[in-house]
Amino acid sequence: MVAPLLTAHDATDHVHLIIGSNSLANARCSKSLEVGAKAVVLTRDDGMMHYSLSQKIEDGKVRWMKKDFHEDDLQTLGREEVDRIVDAVFITNSAKSTLSSQISALCRRLRVPVNVVDSPNLSSFTLLSTHSDGPLQIGITTSGRGCKLASRIRREIVSTLPANFGPAIDRLGTMRRRVWEEDRKAQDLGDLVADGSDDDAPAQKATFNQLVKESDHNAAKTRRIRWMSQICEYWPLKKLASITDQDIEFLLQSYKAHAGLDSLANGDETISIPSKPKVILAGSGPGSPQLLTIATRDAISSASVILADKLVPAPVLDLIPRRTPVHIARKFPGNADAAQKELLEMGLEALKQGMTVLRLKQGDPYVYGRGGEEYAFFKDHGYEPIVLPGITSALSAPLFAAIPPTHRSVSDQVLICTGTGRKGAAPAPPSYIKTQTVIFLMALHRLASLVESLAGNSKLSSSLETEFSDPPWPLTTPCAVLERASCPDQRVIRTTLEHVVQAVEDEGSRPPGLLVMGYACEVLKDTKGQKWFVEEGFAPLDGIFEMPGKSISKGQLMSK
Repeated sequence: MVAPLLTAHDATDHVHLIIGSNSLANARCSKSLEVGAKAVVLTRDDGMMHYSLSQKIEDGKVRWMKKDFHEDDLQTLGREEVDRIVDAVFITNSAKSTLSSQISALCRRLRVPVNVVDSPNLSSFTLLSTHSDGPLQIGITTSGRGCKLASRIRREIVSTLPANFGPAIDRLGTMRRRVWEEDRKAQDLGDLVADGSDDDAPAQKATFNQLVKESDHNAAKTRRIRWMSQICEYWPLKKLASITDQDIEFLLQSYKAHAGLDSLANGDETISIPSKPKVILAGSGPGSPQLLTIATRDAISSASVILADKLVPAPVLDLIPRRTPVHIARKFPGNADAAQKELLEMGLEALKQGMTVLRLKQGDPYVYGRGGEEYAFFKDHGYEPIVLPGITSALSAPLFAAIPPTHRSVSDQVLICTGTGRKGAAPAPPSYIKTQTVIFLMALHRLASLVESLAGNSKLSSSLETEFSDPPWPLTTPCAVLERASCPDQRVIRTTLEHVVQAVEDEGSRPPGLLVMGYACEVLKDTKGQKWFVEEGFAPLDGIFEMPGKSISKGQLMSK
């Protein structure tokens, strides 16, 4: 496969033709509007029009042409300055239809960029999963083959960047331009262009760190701009992100000619295999490795083999020594029991070889983690497990989302329940109690049917494990969807029972997640009259051990 050419395209005032009226058509319109383009929707049927798309049309943000596609549309709906030819076409209907193939062929003949959903062979371009922060734009593509992987890769990359990096890039750009203009004016550099002025510039030249001698007049003239390049190349990103206008001024007045480098040495981890076999059931908490217990962290360092749940986040798995074998549970819908059995058999085999087996679980082992079942399994085979608690997401995720599950005169009880029963069956929904906070785990994949049953309109009563005749939950009940709690890409969707299904449909899913319901959801924050709103990100826990005017290590603080 030939790699595609990636470019940053200015689409201001371009005309984008979107064919279809589904949720993807709505997403394409949103992206077009975001980049300054004009979206034109072409579809005859308005019966299946996506709600948010209808709203954009009513607000006048999107133009709707209620008609079937005709090949003349490609040459009549565009801008006057390009002879009315549209700038791009997005086909959101099924790629299997003959119309999609026909439109694709017409677009290629007219050299109009075309994108057909789930059909790379009919598309001349694909959209990237993007992150924008001022001048910083990051785009990831898997060329239509990644099965949503591009979004995850983008989030992983973005999570490693310092906060507010975009404004820092703006300041560095201003600094670079000022250095260049001052030096060009003072030293008569003419039209000479500085190295690396474009984002696609190649890697640093071999002369990047070469000593500049005063006898080399041409090199000496550009010393400050080379020094600027050194700053961008060698300074830690966190330091670059924290640079201020005052710092810029100071650097310009008293810059140094050379930059030093700190070298980091990573020592090899050692593995110890005890002579006596041992099995440990440990909870890894909600997501952040900083929320692990000391005991679990020690177990990760000393285990002979680790058997991990598939939802244990990457930052926790990164703590595992490189030489320690790790097996991730191969659980997917319909295979949970088989994957669980496979993992337990692997643990049993390792114990027979005298190893220390760590069964690393998400959250707390005994809160919907099948910890009791695993304890019984190993005990029945002669190995009594050591159980280490973990911070359950059921109680910590609401905390990170500013939701106190209990609050005086609002909520005097908390109910934690599952949305998935044995064999995947839907459990009976809980009764409505106004002063109760209900937390659903493993429920977002069947959110629509859950809401339907809570609201008293369930058509699935025959599939529930028990019958019930309680009054329905009010549609105005506040609720929140909490996803990837304590991770850098944490997300909170605040809404009500009436709108939660539409909110998750529009915003998409970011597992693992849970649902919190009850008036505790609006004690500290409410929806402010909106149908829903989204909060992105999680404030890192770095620095919580720092004390004003005094340096203290984590170990010292723990010992105190």
